[in-house]
Amino acid sequence: MVLRKWIHLLALVSLLSAGNLILLIFVSVCGTAPHSSRIVGGKDAPPGYWPWQVSVQLFGKHLCGGSLVNKEWVMSAAHCFFRSSPSGLKVSLGLQSLQGANPNKVSRNVAKIILHPHYDSMTNNNDIALLRVSSPVRFTDYIRPVCLAASGSVFNNGTDSWVTGWGAVKEGVALPFPQTLQEVEVPVFGNRQCNCLNGVGIVTDNMICAGVLAGGKDSCQGDSGGPMVSKQGSVWVQSGIVSFGFGCARPNLPGVYSRVSRYQSWIKSRIHFDKPGFVQFISSGLDSDSSYTCPGPLTRPSSKSQVPVFQYQ
Repeated sequence: MVLRKWIHLLALVSLLSAGNLILLIFVSVCGTAPHSSRIVGGKDAPPGYWPWQVSVQLFGKHLCGGSLVNKEWVMSAAHCFFRSSPSGLKVSLGLQSLQGANPNKVSRNVAKIILHPHYDSMTNNNDIALLRVSSPVRFTDYIRPVCLAASGSVFNNGTDSWVTGWGAVKEGVALPFPQTLQEVEVPVFGNRQCNCLNGVGIVTDNMICAGVLAGGKDSCQGDSGGPMVSKQGSVWVQSGIVSFGFGCARPNLPGVYSRVSRYQSWIKSRIHFDKPGFVQFISSGLDSDSSYTCPGPLTRPSSKSQVPVFQYQ
């Protein structure tokens, strides 16, 4: 079986230029989780299920999540590092829990932070950042890059998605010892409906939403910068970056994420070597959100209890 796989790969390589060879080999690695067959409402993630998951730590304390996109770069949320320097920042990969033994853990210092040039801290628009680590990491069964949603990807309302992180399990309630990585399954909310629920004008085309109307499942403080992924065939594709929400897991208030597919050109312009693997994700069927209209009068959430909660600690 292994021999046949490599013969097939070599046959494909023979049809490609040398420049495309690197891309082919990388795409064959990204988005694969060999061990995969509390976020609010979530559960413990088994070791190795999400090998691209990163903990970004400031002086040894978990700050935000992130995702490995190649051997030297991590993607996260800009609000985690607004007006910050790399000093004291590290990324931990292959991490199962924030405390206790982690036999597959690898750490690197952060050498450089690149915020999106049009990140707006008031509106949360373009909430995306790239972190370059101090030296390349070696891929293992527990440390692998995720594939990124390419420009033009379509995630229809209801698309099955997973969010992972070490954030709070309820508003103001920290993940209990040993702080095991959490996973939660949430469907995509179309932007029209998400705008109606969160307040018209809050959700831009650069954002994607996910959650359940009944509440109870969501990302929360400490999950910011972490990945939201969907599976296409055998490959996991990152659609979103945990950005913000009004509280955590409240009914009728889905979480809001940066839409990865909107940033393919920017990411490729900043990562000059070993380009991340981009995959076109296309949902099947019609999108029920395309004809959604807001019921009743539309106002932005304004009460003090609904001030946006940025998901970092």
